[in-house]
Amino acid sequence: MRKILFVGAEALPFAATGGLGDVMGSLPAEIQKAGGENVDVRVIMPLYKAVSDTWRAQMETVYESTVYLGWRQLYVGIRKLKYKGVIYYFVDNEQYFGREGKLYGHYDDAERYAYFCEAVLSCLPYIDFVPDVLHAHDWQAALAVVYLKVKYQHDWRYDRVRSVFTIHNIEYQGKYDPYILGGTFGLGNEHLGLMCYDGCINLMKAAIESCDLVSTVSPRYATEIMDPTYAHGLHYQLIKEHLKVRGILNGIDYDLYNPETDPVIASPFTAKALSKKAANKKALQKELGLPVRDDVPMIALISRLVSHKGLDLFTPIADKLLEDDIQIVVLGMGDEVYEDFMRSLEERHPDKMRALILYNRDTSKKIYAACDIFLMPSKSEPCGLSQMIASRYGAIPVVRETGGLYDSIKPYYEADGEIYGNGFTFANYYYGELYERTGAAIELWRDKASRKKLVTKIMKTDFSWGASAEKYLQMYDELF
Repeated sequence: MRKILFVGAEALPFAATGGLGDVMGSLPAEIQKAGGENVDVRVIMPLYKAVSDTWRAQMETVYESTVYLGWRQLYVGIRKLKYKGVIYYFVDNEQYFGREGKLYGHYDDAERYAYFCEAVLSCLPYIDFVPDVLHAHDWQAALAVVYLKVKYQHDWRYDRVRSVFTIHNIEYQGKYDPYILGGTFGLGNEHLGLMCYDGCINLMKAAIESCDLVSTVSPRYATEIMDPTYAHGLHYQLIKEHLKVRGILNGIDYDLYNPETDPVIASPFTAKALSKKAANKKALQKELGLPVRDDVPMIALISRLVSHKGLDLFTPIADKLLEDDIQIVVLGMGDEVYEDFMRSLEERHPDKMRALILYNRDTSKKIYAACDIFLMPSKSEPCGLSQMIASRYGAIPVVRETGGLYDSIKPYYEADGEIYGNGFTFANYYYGELYERTGAAIELWRDKASRKKLVTKIMKTDFSWGASAEKYLQMYDELF
């Protein structure tokens, strides 16, 4: 039996802020299902204050001790519970993780996640789970593979452990002053060459160099991060290590995102009962105070309101789009300039546009179920889940051909009565192309026969984790 340990900073439904949490909460169970009795998949993450009492009541304490990190001796407790057939471990330390509010962005994040990674490595023999594959995710878990290589390589208990490091978003690399190498990370000056890149400590770079394989969350992104345009400075290191880079497209949780059973939406529906989708648009129109009309296409944008999500393409065309007989709903938070723009856009078009400057998962699902067209014009997108969720709920995606958007959404066309593709795409980062492709999607939506055929095909596109889980198992096999 092959033992696999996922190491990451968040997981749904316990504590999560984005796509990493979705992956950590759903992929392990799918790999367990795909591997059956041949694999034992487990997950370890911090025990944040955000983890509810409901979950805590189900946890069992399996280990308590201390670890050394630099000059500090620190308490570590390991709790566990089973979720979706997978054992989840939680690293308990009130000093680092018992904080109100945000998971990340604290002044001492370097120390917090160095502690987390040291706690993970030190506890494994005592919880009776030294894995064959240690699979670390993003910069917060990067030191797990680094410590495995430089601090535990001579411990016989770890000599069979292989490591994978997954880059979910290369923009966030864990950069720090080399001055803290010893005091914070507990490493000597002999490791400066491994830990430093471009004049500073770079945890992601160190993990890329230390691990056995690097994976990204889509095939396209695996090639894009070799390009300076997308690599945020790490292209030299990735080109050097290119032979160990793999790309596997993420999926979505089909139980969490299921229009047939979703209790949040107004009217459950399926690809075979598309007519029931209209009730969701009607309910959202009433809730938001928009004119209740089924003959007007509703366009949605659910995103962090920042430029790299394509907001600087949307803002120049928004007023022009709203000259047409359409409705637009925007949900998200981000840079003040874009939040203010969305509010002013609603003020200029009060009967056509709503700006919801917040983020709420239930609200997002209502919008996915209600909208007819979904915009995702990202400058870069490692994988993207929103285009998959929107497709699952019967919205026509309009995306830029980058990262996982390129891998998951293919351009629509009809030939000889057959439908090809599952959305509208554009290649160049240019607002004119977004405007033209959105217009094409609106035109298609107004043709009821073509709309029905395309939306049915979109909803039947398989974005489940099944195929991806098999590819992860194949990647693990490469290590042995």
